[in-house]
Amino acid sequence: MKLQAMELIPFGKSHALKKTPLTIVLLGTFALLLLTIIPLCYPLPGYPSYLLQNFPKSPPSSSHGLKDDDPVTKKCDIFSGEWVPNPEAPYYTNTTCWAIHEHQNCMKYGRPDTEFMKWRWKPDGCELPVFDPAQFLQIVRGKSMAFVGDSVGRNQMQSLICLLSRVEYPIDVSYTPDEQFKRWRYPSYNFTMATFWSPHLVKAEEADANGPTHTGLFNLYLDQFNEEWTTQIEEFDYLIINAGHWFFRPSVYYQNHQIVGCRFCLLDNVTDLPMSYGYRMAFRTAFRAINSLENFKGITFLRTFAPSHFENGEWNRGGNCLRTRPYRTNETKLEGINLDLYVTQVEEFKLAEREGNKVGLKFRLLDTTQAMLLRPDGHPSRYGHWPHENVTLYNDCVHWCLPGPIDTWSDFLLEMLKMEGGGHDKNSNQEKLRSSDRKMKFR
Repeated sequence: MKLQAMELIPFGKSHALKKTPLTIVLLGTFALLLLTIIPLCYPLPGYPSYLLQNFPKSPPSSSHGLKDDDPVTKKCDIFSGEWVPNPEAPYYTNTTCWAIHEHQNCMKYGRPDTEFMKWRWKPDGCELPVFDPAQFLQIVRGKSMAFVGDSVGRNQMQSLICLLSRVEYPIDVSYTPDEQFKRWRYPSYNFTMATFWSPHLVKAEEADANGPTHTGLFNLYLDQFNEEWTTQIEEFDYLIINAGHWFFRPSVYYQNHQIVGCRFCLLDNVTDLPMSYGYRMAFRTAFRAINSLENFKGITFLRTFAPSHFENGEWNRGGNCLRTRPYRTNETKLEGINLDLYVTQVEEFKLAEREGNKVGLKFRLLDTTQAMLLRPDGHPSRYGHWPHENVTLYNDCVHWCLPGPIDTWSDFLLEMLKMEGGGHDKNSNQEKLRSSDRKMKFR
């Protein structure tokens, strides 16, 4: 990744300054000073701020006491920050919300500590309001929202249901008994949420239930739409798409009905390709599907990859997540396969965004990666089941306890909906949501 340097136009030859009035010289000097300072205060185009190497942050005092229309406030990156204590949390419990999946019901299964629920996300240089369920339901009144992806996406929807339960519970209006395809409606607000199970986003099938790692071997048709969701989303106003952890499983990659390689399939004469290859092609196809829909006019949110936190072993080799506090940003970094998957997502998102703009579609980056990278304490670990139960993911360091840090995703989502015109001035906040305003900071 390269960042293009800002080129400054020189003033000209020195003898010209002698004929220039003092006022113009002072104004020119002031302008040069501004050009020097502005890059320190505003995001560079490209990737999120937590991945820009050695890029200096704005002075802490620069954002204090600013009004909503201040340009520095407008450029605040809500996805770059730290976790700070929040003694008022949580805003629901496992006994007040029926939507919590059993495997994320950590308090039911005996988790002894509660501090993991008592944090909120504090962006650098601004504030992110805690989720307001009444405001959210007012903004989405008469609209619909679809979650497409894997069980972490379903985890997100269940968190949102629990947060909204302080105002209203939904009714089940699912068109199928299949729990992977649920629809919930809020009668008082005529708002519908749906979840579509598609962990690989593209057409896929399980070729071998056992597979090389005993987690199945999957055939992924990387250039074919998964019509279980692509034929169902045209009616939705908001689409939240995600994928990640299923790509760690062994897979055979197909394109044009031919095997082009695989990921750890251990098949003779099949080339082993990087996991990011299948990941990239799957997102490219999913975004192509969205941009090709004739009647879809909604906003697509890419919810970025949320890393797992297995320590002292892999998930099936004794790895666990036993930390009880968040990391600070200087204590960990995005690297290795997590970085590869994140960058792959963002690159494909940018391509889709450009193509979508041509047909009037909006794409937004719901960038949860840094916030969740810092939360090794938020997973169920062994508290997603009873000790005697025989479960595949005995120590769960992939999904998130409810209540827990995943509730902050709704803080992000509500703020983004407000920026769309549901709670802020639409024109003055639109730029916040465009991927071209995002920056990266490698440490």
